[in-house]
Amino acid sequence: MVLLCFDVGNTHTHWGVVDGRVVRAHGELPTAGLDTAALAALLRAHPVAGLALASVVPSVTAVIQPVLLAAGLPFYQLRHDTVRGLGFDYPTPGEVGQDRLADCVGAQLVAGAPAVIVGMGTATTVDILTEKGYAGGIIAPGLGVMTRYLHERTALLPALDPAALLGGPAIGKSTVDAMRAGCALGFAGMIGALLDGVAAELVRQGAPVPQVIVTGGAAVYLPASWRDRVRHEPHLTLLGLAEAHRRHFA
Repeated sequence: MVLLCFDVGNTHTHWGVVDGRVVRAHGELPTAGLDTAALAALLRAHPVAGLALASVVPSVTAVIQPVLLAAGLPFYQLRHDTVRGLGFDYPTPGEVGQDRLADCVGAQLVAGAPAVIVGMGTATTVDILTEKGYAGGIIAPGLGVMTRYLHERTALLPALDPAALLGGPAIGKSTVDAMRAGCALGFAGMIGALLDGVAAELVRQGAPVPQVIVTGGAAVYLPASWRDRVRHEPHLTLLGLAEAHRRHFA
């Protein structure tokens, strides 16, 4: 079944046409400007057999959900109380973002458990998937938050483009290079410390060393030295949404 999936995030809404494990088309729209006309245009441009939604912005969900329901296609919104086949080793599953649940379902699909999923968007999230299901996570600042905060909270430091962070010197010889080094090395170092801590905790609990999957827009800014350490799945959330839809209507 070919599905049109929507992942509504705080900054961007990612959409994708998913056919099994293949994302046939994808794009993103600013969440702040998301309206019914944009959704209607996507529905016209991509005839599909079903629709799936994950959202962490309730006000936007209230606007777009009626449009998706009105399309007359099998519609599914992923929530902790609608997801099948995941399981929870976590006391308050209602607190877990729908995008993070989709990532865990996607990880089940492409890698199995145990796995550690690092989502690199507005926030950096680390979610742990075990044989019992969703087992907890970590929330830390995202790369964009780091670069913007330095500029917005200081009088003299300039704004940085995250895309220009890589490849600079480790010791800055200018203000911009010093900021680039701090953000690029600091971000990678933060991710490394988080992963080391999670892996050590899982091993102490008797689990094998987990596979690490990274997803989200900022994943491309990780240094090349990380390529052998992690598996990059840029469309993990969309794949998880499509799989959750399939399980719901199976």
